[in-house]
Amino acid sequence: MTDIHSKETRSYNMSRIRGKDTKPELLVRRFLHAHGFRYRIHLKDLPGKPDIVLRKYKTVIFVHGCFWHGHHNCKYAAIPETRSEWWKAKINGNIIRDNKDSKFLKEQGWNVIILWTCDLMKSTRNKKLLSLIEELLTLR
Repeated sequence: MTDIHSKETRSYNMSRIRGKDTKPELLVRRFLHAHGFRYRIHLKDLPGKPDIVLRKYKTVIFVHGCFWHGHHNCKYAAIPETRSEWWKAKINGNIIRDNKDSKFLKEQGWNVIILWTCDLMKSTRNKKLLSLIEELLTLR
């Protein structure tokens, strides 16, 4: 199947995909801040540059896009039909890297929380964010 966009249009579209400060990430950050949590973002001295770092709780939060991080059994993580082998390798590489980073952080005594973008959809958002607060309070 050929791409319906020109090479220039596809390149522009792909360049607009953000690696940080995504809408789901901003949503979580605003929610945490509104509930009194203070944090740092994208610390380069920690593996994987976690999206949110709560030092007081020795906790890092990654807000993963279902597609880019290969959320298992998620409808938003479907591999494209075009260049599917390349995409499988790309996403599997991301999964391996994520697992390695999480393992290292846990070995260093950090609590690792992964939030998936599908969990932050309107229908499940409040429940998921409230359970995040409960989890953080138990780590205190």
